[in-house]
Amino acid sequence: MEKKLLLFDIDGTLLTSGGAGERALRRGFRDRFGIEDDLGRIEIAGRTDSGIARQMLAYHGLPETPENLTAFFDGYLHFLAEELPSSPGTLLPGILPLLEALKPRTDIVLALLTGNLARGAEIKLTHYGVWHYFEFGAYADDHHDRNQLGHFARQRALEKHGVEFPPARIYVLGDTPHDISCARAIGAKAVAIATGKFTVGELGGLSPDFLFTDLSDVPAVLKIFR
Repeated sequence: MEKKLLLFDIDGTLLTSGGAGERALRRGFRDRFGIEDDLGRIEIAGRTDSGIARQMLAYHGLPETPENLTAFFDGYLHFLAEELPSSPGTLLPGILPLLEALKPRTDIVLALLTGNLARGAEIKLTHYGVWHYFEFGAYADDHHDRNQLGHFARQRALEKHGVEFPPARIYVLGDTPHDISCARAIGAKAVAIATGKFTVGELGGLSPDFLFTDLSDVPAVLKIFR
């Protein structure tokens, strides 16, 4: 059977961190720069951590240097690990049974395409017990523009499986318009799930290939990966 590449977003798609990520961003920024930022003017949903950091630095007139970015990210990751255990986060409906159904299939490759830093993704998914389901990923470390991440994911899939996955057999699963755009950027199928900040109507208006309120109806979701 021809292999299919499934690229999952994390926040709002696989899980909700109960605000841990945003609190860690605020704490990391304050720790590095001594500035309180409530993130009210920063677009977060569907954006990469590196893109969010650049927005924050620009808003406060701080230089976008490698040193500033590295120090900010180090603080963010430290505080993320602190925040998660006390946050009311959870895996979203259907995620665990869906991953359990997909993982044994020899025609499915499970991977991540996320705005999280690689280490941030590992911290979050390990905390919620699902890190081991995913072979590899494309992350904010690779590029600050989410629409570029699909190219990194395809290249890693080729390196690991020796297979050039054509767009028709790549599925990008996410909860924001940015995930749909990211799928379109590589010609992949967009699977939109209204478990984040965007409604079924808002996501449906962008004409994704598949649209779900959530992933709780696992048999229905599995049908699209036949």
